[in-house]
Amino acid sequence: MQMVTEYSNREVSERLVAAGIKPELREFFNACIDFHTYAAPGLLIGVFMVDYALELLGKKPTDRIYVTCETHKCLPDPPQVIMHATIGNHRLRVLPIGKFALTLTPFSANEYAEGVRVYVDRKKLEKYRVLALWFDNSPDFKAGSMKRQVVDEILTAGKDILSFDRIRLKVTHKKKWRSATCPSCGEQVPEDLMEGEKCVGCGSLAYYEKCQ
Repeated sequence: MQMVTEYSNREVSERLVAAGIKPELREFFNACIDFHTYAAPGLLIGVFMVDYALELLGKKPTDRIYVTCETHKCLPDPPQVIMHATIGNHRLRVLPIGKFALTLTPFSANEYAEGVRVYVDRKKLEKYRVLALWFDNSPDFKAGSMKRQVVDEILTAGKDILSFDRIRLKVTHKKKWRSATCPSCGEQVPEDLMEGEKCVGCGSLAYYEKCQ
């Protein structure tokens, strides 16, 4: 069987035009692809998800909105590019739930914030055979021959494969913290990240060894 290469970024741009994607959204797609380095299927779906969630909220990408992604695979990138919601500015968090879903909640000074949760609806994938195989991580999905077809089906489907719920979540407001010096490494850490006589970096979250 002949191997089918992925679409180039230029070819994806052409497919976006052919699919009738509105110009502003095409710009988001192109920026996200550049950021991610290639047009991964999960990234493309993620752009549609962010656009849909903003539409449901009646908000603009520049508004102060907080994002929760339920997987680390591809989905955190569109909110960073489109909304400038990042882990560093505390407007993005990633929970290792393993679901292809994200939640958007506008800023709230209250105990709870109301927003929307957008997710890929597996029942709606039935109309898109190759996309369903890819989403299920099925052994019947052959990357060598189906890469372009799955992208075509995503661009054809757009928001058609998505569902949403109106939700509310408890807000964790920023709190003041005190620093502590770890006796083991001698470095400063927030006090709540000490585990007895060691910081978490020297204890349960240690991930490296020093070279001699």
